[in-house]
Order: sequence, then C-alpha cells, then structure tokens
Amino acid sequence: MYGGILGHTDEALATMLDTNVAGTVWSIRAALPHMLETGRGDIVIVASVAGFRGGADEAVYAATKFAQVGLAGSLDRELREKGIRVTTIGPAGTATEFAIGSGRTQDMPELQTYLRPEDIAFAIRTVLEQPRRLRTQHWTIWSMAQGS
Repeated sequence: MYGGILGHTDEALATMLDTNVAGTVWSIRAALPHMLETGRGDIVIVASVAGFRGGADEAVYAATKFAQVGLAGSLDRELREKGIRVTTIGPAGTATEFAIGSGRTQDMPELQTYLRPEDIAFAIRTVLEQPRRLRTQHWTIWSMAQGS
C-alpha cells in the first residue's frame, strides 16, 4: 500500500505488518524443523528494494520490508552452519495486479516497464539451483527501464 504514514487506516497497517512481518516469521517457523532435521534447506524471502532504501509514501511498507531483510540476515548467521541457506530477493516494481487499487491503476504506463512475475521466479529458481557450496544473501532486481 502506498501512502504517507498517516494515510492508512489502523486496520490496513495491521494487515501490512501481519502479512509482511508476522507471515514471514510464521512461515519460516513452520518449515524450519524439517530443514534442521535433514540438515539442509533454503529459505527465500521475497522482500522488495524498499527493504534496502525506503521511498516517499511507503514508510510503513518499507519498514516491513526492512524487517524481512533484517530477519534474513540474522537467520543466515544462525542457520548457515546447519546447512540452511537464507536469501532475500528484493525486486523493484513488478507488473502484477497486487497493488492495483492501492496506489497503482491498470492504465499506468510505467507498468509496461516494470519487472514481470517470471523475472522474480527466475531469481528464486537461480538461488535454489546454485551449488550447495554457494549462497546468495541479497539479490536486488530492477528492469532495464527502471531507475534505481
């Protein structure tokens, strides 16, 4: 959701925090026992470039994405020696219907220059298929047309 820190309802803020922060933590906690038992695994958190540098009118959203980046960094230190790799994928604007009505409209010309969902899938697949001796901590992705 785009908008200033005072531009959202309490309910909208709670949803954003619950989805991006609590949802990430609970998902990892659900999968982690199996990874620890097998001694290997991958945790891929799809955050956002906003988690590395927040922008105007996205302070709370950026805060949730910074939380995901911080969580991934801490988990990397906690789990690496147990054979579990932790990666943060940080895409820039991606052309999905996700934000339509929350700051984007279907007819925005910029959407034509945004990343596509398959670009994010490519990044996830790449980090999952890399040799086990390697790990990618952070991968930020921008389309060639997007400024950084």
